[in-house]
Amino acid sequence: MMDYNPTFLKFNGPATQIAQYDYWSVLVRPKQCTLGALVLVANGPETQFSKLPSQAFSEQEHVIKDIEQVLSTTFDYDKINYLMLMMVDPNVHYHVIPRYEAPVSFETWSLEDAGWPGQPDLAGGSADGELVASLTTSLKAAWPAASRAS
Repeated sequence: MMDYNPTFLKFNGPATQIAQYDYWSVLVRPKQCTLGALVLVANGPETQFSKLPSQAFSEQEHVIKDIEQVLSTTFDYDKINYLMLMMVDPNVHYHVIPRYEAPVSFETWSLEDAGWPGQPDLAGGSADGELVASLTTSLKAAWPAASRAS
């Protein structure tokens, strides 16, 4: 069993976890500022990017490729932003924000990228628990099997 850091738990892991790697976990962001917004959280206790083990940087290349492939296939985003904002949540993490020029739909939900084409509106979007649960299930199923969270 993995020891979860406070940032992983703050973003509702393990309930929102869609993939787990040796050094990183991918979670559905509980506040969907844009459809398919994720959080990429380092698994360790580090609170400084420079303190991550060197293997985490090597693995990150693979994780980013998985993120972009799954989000592109699932939502066909126009751009993608990676925001490292560690002011409130202390452990190393990125907010992964797919960006859309036009509103995008998933099942019964439709979300607009209110910040397009500027900065993402991280406070906007939807915190609908059913949306987050459905996204977690759908993205987990779309994730490469070797890294899919159980």
